[in-house]
Amino acid sequence: MTATAPPFGPPPSVPAIRRPLAAAGLIAALLGVVFGLLLAVAGPASAHAALTGSDPQDGAVVATAPEQVTLTFSEQVAVGEGSIRILDPNGKRADTEAAPLDLHSGSTVKYGVALHTGLPDGTYTVAWQAVSADSHPVSGAFTFSIGAPSKTAVALPDSEAGGGLVGTLYGIARYAAYAGFIVLAGGAAFVLACWQRGAGARPLQRLVVRGWMTLTAATLAMLLLRTPYTGSGKLADAFDLDGLQAVLDTKPGAALVSRLLLLGASALFIAVLFGAYAKREDAREKADLTFGLAAGGAVIAAGIAATWALAEHASTGIQSGIAMPVDVLHLLAVATWLGGLAALLVALYRTPDVTADAVRRFSRIAFGSVLVVVATGIYQSWRQLGSWSALTDTGYGQLLLVKVGLVAVLVGVASFSRRWTGRLASGGSAVTAPAATATADDEGAAAAGAAAQTEAEAEPQVEAKVKDQVKAKSVPTSSADGLTPSSDGSASQDPARAVQLARQKAAVATAEKKRVRDADPDRSGLRRSVLAEVGVAVALLVVTTILTSTEPGRTEEEAARASNAAAAPAASGPVNLTLPFDTGGKNGKGTLEMDIDPGRTGANAVHVWIEGANGKAMDVPEVKLALTLKSKDIGPLPVVPVRLTEGHWTATGLQIPMAGDWTVAATVRTSDIDQTTVEKNVKIG
Repeated sequence: MTATAPPFGPPPSVPAIRRPLAAAGLIAALLGVVFGLLLAVAGPASAHAALTGSDPQDGAVVATAPEQVTLTFSEQVAVGEGSIRILDPNGKRADTEAAPLDLHSGSTVKYGVALHTGLPDGTYTVAWQAVSADSHPVSGAFTFSIGAPSKTAVALPDSEAGGGLVGTLYGIARYAAYAGFIVLAGGAAFVLACWQRGAGARPLQRLVVRGWMTLTAATLAMLLLRTPYTGSGKLADAFDLDGLQAVLDTKPGAALVSRLLLLGASALFIAVLFGAYAKREDAREKADLTFGLAAGGAVIAAGIAATWALAEHASTGIQSGIAMPVDVLHLLAVATWLGGLAALLVALYRTPDVTADAVRRFSRIAFGSVLVVVATGIYQSWRQLGSWSALTDTGYGQLLLVKVGLVAVLVGVASFSRRWTGRLASGGSAVTAPAATATADDEGAAAAGAAAQTEAEAEPQVEAKVKDQVKAKSVPTSSADGLTPSSDGSASQDPARAVQLARQKAAVATAEKKRVRDADPDRSGLRRSVLAEVGVAVALLVVTTILTSTEPGRTEEEAARASNAAAAPAASGPVNLTLPFDTGGKNGKGTLEMDIDPGRTGANAVHVWIEGANGKAMDVPEVKLALTLKSKDIGPLPVVPVRLTEGHWTATGLQIPMAGDWTVAATVRTSDIDQTTVEKNVKIG
């Protein structure tokens, strides 16, 4: 009897083709809008420690050379020899080239370097580079002058630390590490908690293994790139063994090594999950193994998440003891949600028998994960922003708004997925139609068994099955089944023909099953909604990774406040003062008018005019001036003007060391015993 193959299903209709294309188009448009917003608000990635002050200040002109230069930062930084360099106008080192001095006082983070004695007048450049407590490099440069400004041969760097090719490669590795962890942890969680039969599905196995490989490769790349990323910026230094040894002694280096060790343990976890666990048939033994794998996997995942928490955002700033475990919870919830979403998408598109119960279980787990993400995210946002104004006035806050918007979109799309899940659950326990009925003969049984896999994966099993049948001489005697009758009436065996027919039947059964599966409108709707979720999740992952390398709003605002306190707004042009006075004696009343020109840091000329009560020029025996910058404990700086003509006094060479809110005190003596001092505050830039 000749076996008849079932016909292939009809070609998909035009609307059936257009729907996936439309979904892909919407996802592409969404990603385009998101990346456009990122370009608008993100700018260059900046690290999290900021220079909040220095002595001398940027642009200051000091009368004599200071003994040392000090730098104040917003948070803890790591510095070493050469981290702070002072260069004279000719580009030569003006500091002693020793390691920076630790000048911490309470919560103030300050470092200093000693200068050589006898430095000549001119403009000096301060170039510094350090690594902030959250593992990101920071750098900068500014100038100050001794005596008077001069030309300098030193060119200020036009790029920040952590930029260039090395910075780009390190950034790519960061993205890949986050993505790999999410796929690894979320995919494994999906198998254990939602669809245990998925442990034997090749597509899910490949997904999780590729997540592990991506995370491992990215971690190794970051470890090698740490030296050039935080130092020279030269890619060749990635293979500097001395530099690698120095990296291992740092907190970020220790975190990366710990991650590699945990990835070794996770490799054993994956081998058991997709090996012994997938083959285990006894229900009680499988339940025990499920508990053991879940507990061990949770410990490994928490440990890997902690390598980020211990070396980045959560490890510095306020409430770090609370922030680090909260950050671990946040990462685990994100991985469970988004990684499980990726596993569900693969299961819907690549496996034929994922059940509605599995989809429903994931829906519940995803909802709980979203609640954890929102709760931990609110705390992290408060900790990193510190004020409502930082939400709109800082790059970190603007990126956070984009992230919140993407989470809202993702939750909205997920609501549609929950509806499709409900429809599938009410329609039956399987997401796909039952498998095609197998034929009664042994070859048909082999084909039906192979239909549960893709054709490429089924071929070796079908061929082996048929060969076993040929060896056992159990193949039915039908020429249509690959057997040719011999002259004596017995059936001669044609193994090649039998294998070919079995392969064709496997392909037909697989195609029929896929056709029936794709014709299910509920499954198609769920696939489209999950695909949209994954598209939004990719954009969300990009924004989140950018946030980890952006200066938090709290730090940015604190640095701005410190800078404003150190340098008050400059006055426009020369400073003009009018100070009425009354010494109490005869002809003791009058007005002192003062000009400070040009009214900025550096050398200034002072002119004083004194008028009597009648408005005419008034001669007085003595006039003295003093300037004090109380916020920096500078002064009083004495100024003794010289009389030019009646009522007109002048002084030259007044050195204003830094901008700020200065107190100007004028002492006027009108007789041997009558004098008074009047004061006024003025901003000098």
